[in-house]
Amino acid sequence: MSAALQRIPYSFAGIVGQEKMKKALILNIINPGLSGVLIRGEKGTAKSTAVRALAELLPEISVVKGCPFQCDPDDTAHLCRFCKAKIAAGETLESHKRKVQVVELPISATEDRVVGTMDLEHALKEGEKKIEPGILAHAHRGILYVDEVNLLDDHVVDVLLDSAAMGVNTIEREGISFSHQARFTLVGTMNPEEGELRPQLLDRFGLCVTIEGLRDAAARVEVIKRRTAYEADPSGFAARWSSESDRLAAEIVGASKRYSEVVAADEILHAIAVRSLEAGVDGHRSDIIMLKAAKTIAATHGRQSVETSDIDEAAELALPHRVRRRPFDEIVTPSQKKDRTIKAS
Repeated sequence: MSAALQRIPYSFAGIVGQEKMKKALILNIINPGLSGVLIRGEKGTAKSTAVRALAELLPEISVVKGCPFQCDPDDTAHLCRFCKAKIAAGETLESHKRKVQVVELPISATEDRVVGTMDLEHALKEGEKKIEPGILAHAHRGILYVDEVNLLDDHVVDVLLDSAAMGVNTIEREGISFSHQARFTLVGTMNPEEGELRPQLLDRFGLCVTIEGLRDAAARVEVIKRRTAYEADPSGFAARWSSESDRLAAEIVGASKRYSEVVAADEILHAIAVRSLEAGVDGHRSDIIMLKAAKTIAATHGRQSVETSDIDEAAELALPHRVRRRPFDEIVTPSQKKDRTIKAS
């Protein structure tokens, strides 16, 4: 691959089809509290391309210079201990701007590599904590991309999902602990043919989409044309899609700001609960994720209140992977059930 291709990722707006995948990714960027998205599908369906391209849409962020935990100098309430110690000592935190990073987690990653490690001997001798940051520290305020997440050790997946849900990572050893912020957008991809995730882990992903290769010949031809154009002239391809990319970027920033203002009436909460009951899901996580997703969708439409249509969209992303079913049963969400009833009548 040429250096030009490495420097200029494929334009997110230039991806043909796969609208549900793109929607799920954008919703998680707007609201990391959705606890990540799992993309299930065969190889060659633009999963990794979409993740890397998405980061290019996001505005640059301010980071404390030299901080291994990617601290935000403007968010003094959530600085790491080292940055707080500098401020307490009267030092000024230097900062710089950079693009949002996509941190990839290798399949062979151990828990120590993910969480980070602590030099216990140094702590006992010197009376200070010596921390070796892990992947979760590097992913803070960015995108953590886990390809073939179904092949990871279950315990490592548990750690990732815990941090994605809580926004905090804790390094512990022999009764000594160190915590730091770990707020990131978690994106897991997998090919179901290579094995499934345990239901308990599957449920922990906020949203899930299943994608496949395009079945329309004209759409496949368009994929070929766009990929060929990109490889021939990455800069020109990016320029071709710059207007749409700018629109998406503005939509993401605007929705992120509006999200906290979006409210859901009691009848909306009731409708969410009914959808979960009709789908036969276990627990209450689906209700909470559906509400968050519906509010995020409302924010993308510039509204301050959730509508029934927002719940319908959210259900398509939050329910299918949580439906209780027997092997070989087809997953049918409430809205799909409604569509089939209409067609049959």
